[in-house]
Amino acid sequence: MGVQEDFDKAAEEAKGLPDGTSNDDKLSLYGLFKQGTVGDVDTGKPGIFDQKGRAKWDAWNAKKGMEKETAQKEYIALVRSLQEKYAK
Repeated sequence: MGVQEDFDKAAEEAKGLPDGTSNDDKLSLYGLFKQGTVGDVDTGKPGIFDQKGRAKWDAWNAKKGMEKETAQKEYIALVRSLQEKYAK
């Protein structure tokens, strides 16, 4: 399989991570997913009253400049490590 196929598979598998997955891990996944699909952040930073939106925006913006394929590879590796971390 190519990187895109592995990325798509990892994205599906990430949906199966437990509810107890930490917010930091979820934000890392989000930032890499958005960078791997969209590229650099293309929206303005949400307002001060949207704390969840701001956290997600910050996680994505932290990956600014990273190549899409690199972000996809890091996302795949992160999903694998989280599956091991949260395996029961």
